[in-house]
Amino acid sequence: MADTTSEARSSPVMADRAQAIPPTPGPATSPRQRGWAAARRAVAVREVGLLIAFVLLCLVFSLLSPVFLSSRNLLNTAQQIALLGIMSVGMTFVIVSGEIDLSVGSTFGLAGMVSGLLMSAGHAIALSVVAGLLVGLLVGLFNGLVTTYGRLPSFIVTLGTLSAVRGATQIASNGLPATVDNTTVHDGALNGFLFLGQGQMFGQIPVEALFMVAVMLLGGVLLTATTFGFRVYAVGGSARAARISGVNVARVKTVSFALMGVLAALAGILSLSFLQNASPESGTGLELNVIAAVIIGGTSLAGGEGSIPGTLLGVALLGVLSNGLVLLGVSPFWQTAFIGAVIIAAVAIDKWLPGRVR
Repeated sequence: MADTTSEARSSPVMADRAQAIPPTPGPATSPRQRGWAAARRAVAVREVGLLIAFVLLCLVFSLLSPVFLSSRNLLNTAQQIALLGIMSVGMTFVIVSGEIDLSVGSTFGLAGMVSGLLMSAGHAIALSVVAGLLVGLLVGLFNGLVTTYGRLPSFIVTLGTLSAVRGATQIASNGLPATVDNTTVHDGALNGFLFLGQGQMFGQIPVEALFMVAVMLLGGVLLTATTFGFRVYAVGGSARAARISGVNVARVKTVSFALMGVLAALAGILSLSFLQNASPESGTGLELNVIAAVIIGGTSLAGGEGSIPGTLLGVALLGVLSNGLVLLGVSPFWQTAFIGAVIIAAVAIDKWLPGRVR
């Protein structure tokens, strides 16, 4: 894991690779062209292999369970992975930039709790949602600023934030859940808010799944077709080389953390909309699933490599695996073991796959 304290110890190979990236675009190289070049580098052998594995997994479960390929089951699976997918987009930016965020589960819980408490206290739903998103933004900014300007490892910073934010959630709620329904919220917009988590477009497609698709598309464009995305790859490849090239490394990493915080908060608010309840323990352990989906999707823990399509495949693979095991009646304990094995295999492939620079 790259961080600001280890830039001076970057290996010559990593530095050379990052320096090979054009520090400033020439007149014939637009940000869009550089973005598509990054996309072509990212969507390579690893993503194709993941796609094949995903198709084979679907084929196996479809043969073992006649219910697996039913439209209802597939749409249910899409809704189940929607929040994980939204948060995984933010985590992709953080890990590609060479950092990690362990506080996303706690941010998820605090944002949902803040929005729920404000709604039940009589505040407007729109204001409550904005407040929840601002909470996520502030947590992300704190993580980014302390990591970059404090020159501390993001693993340690976000591990501390994980506990601090969880404690703040418990203090704010006094250990009690916040309920959002017609008896606690008297705002005409309540039904519209609940539609975000419980609604279905055309009577079938979950709105939460549409949120995930929209975030994936926007995240993909931001990472592969903008100057900011180009800089995220450069910083993750070698922060030292990126700084020499004129990139504001601290700003890039801080924005990545802020984006992660906002998306974690969005997922927490959508969870509140779906469950109509925010628990002080909501989101506990969720960071492990988010990181697992991103790593399975091909994003390198060393930074500098990864893609949103790969993350989508990682999220989908975890969702299909979990859903298929449930349909087959496999014990939840074995499900956890299977998913753990998949994570270990993904990290092993990441380390041994030809072309991965270390």
